[in-house]
Formats: sequence, structure tokens, C-alpha cells
Amino acid sequence: MSLKEQINIKKLPAHLAIIMDGNGRWAKQQGLLRVVGHENGTKSVRQTVEASAELGIKNLTLYAFSTENWNRPKLEVQTLMKLLVKSLKKEMKTFEDNNIKLCAIGNLNDLPKNAHKELLDVIEKTKDNTNMTLTLALSYGSREEIVNVIKELSVKVKNNIISTESIDESIINKHLYTQNLPDVDLLIRTSGEQRISNFLLWQIAYAELYFTDVLWPDFTKENLYEALINYQNRERRFGKTSEQLT
Repeated sequence: MSLKEQINIKKLPAHLAIIMDGNGRWAKQQGLLRVVGHENGTKSVRQTVEASAELGIKNLTLYAFSTENWNRPKLEVQTLMKLLVKSLKKEMKTFEDNNIKLCAIGNLNDLPKNAHKELLDVIEKTKDNTNMTLTLALSYGSREEIVNVIKELSVKVKNNIISTESIDESIINKHLYTQNLPDVDLLIRTSGEQRISNFLLWQIAYAELYFTDVLWPDFTKENLYEALINYQNRERRFGKTSEQLT
């Protein structure tokens, strides 16, 4: 039985999030420039997106560029932004063939004008697709997101739009970038690093975490299937006991 056949379609994560790590190290191991690693990483993005759509995963969020990534060497940042535009144009067919809706979260106004324009264009063209929602986290930082929520709610309390007593988890959820997405069920991080790196801190409160040593450019559909099988073999208790779940 293949890995894909071992996956229980009824137990797929409603929301899968991935920290795509290891492009630079992959390039270094090959004796290549870091940007070549990022270019090869786009192949893994396509495989992962297509495999997720084929299985029936409804929501996939990819950590593409963090707020901290702006501190990287200028040439690398410029190359990443050019790669983003190139990939969006190239993957339009993938989105249409798989009925995928593209969304983006983060401080998108920080993106270069051409990248921002191309992003919004693809988002507009795919807005009516229904098979899967692919969300790119771009210029994204979870702490910044939470700070923005606190500011918005503070203004609303000050202006008597809402009361402090009415603020609960659902109100906070409605002010997050991910307000239209369910909480993350499974978070995958590649490259052997075992940290969250300021990604969806609120949304992964009860997520299962899966770390793999595979560098992102080497991440294949089979690696995704392995992560999903591992996830499906875990008991998710959400604070309850095993006995309460049976």
C-alpha cells in the first residue's frame, strides 16, 4: 500500500500550515548561491499545493516571507520578491486547474509595488475558486498581528463600539488576518529546526507540530503524506482525557 493510500481522507487537517525552511542550507550544500535554493523551493511549493488539493485539504497556509526576513541581504530580498512575482504568474494555471483560491496575510503594503500588484491580481482572479484556500504569509509576523488586534479593539472600546466585557476568543479571531480560516490542525516545519518563528502563534494553540529534517527544496508529496499519516496516528485531546474521547 502506498503512503497516499494509507491516509484517511476523513481525518485530514482542516487547516495545514507549513514553515518552509532550509532553502539557503540546501543551496550551500550544493555549493550554490542561496537564491538558487529559493528557486528550487518553488518546486516543492507546487508539489505540496497540488497534493493537498488532490487529497481534499481545504486550507493550506505557507510561511513565505516573515517581517524579520526584510533584514536579510538586500540582493536576496530583491531576488525573493522577483521570484514571488514570477511564481504567481507561473502558478496561475495550477490554481485554475485545481480550483484553488489564493489569499495572503501580513503587512502586504510593505511589498514592492510590482509584487503587491501581481499578488492582488491573482487573488482577484481566483476569488471564486472553491476546492482549497491557499494562504501565503508575506511580510508576516504573528506578534505584530496580535499587537494590531489589541490596537483595533482598544479603539473600539474607547469609542464605545464594543465593551471590554464582550471581548472573547471569537472577537479576537474576527480581528486576525486569518479571520476567515479555522485554527491550524497541523503545523509542519522542514529542515530540522524545532521552533515556531513568530508564525500563527494564536492560531496554533492546539495544533499538532511535526518537524522533519528534510530541507524544503527536497520536500516531496511523499514527505507530506508521511506528515499526514503521523498526524492521523496522534490522539488529539484538547485538554480532555483519553477516556472522555471514547
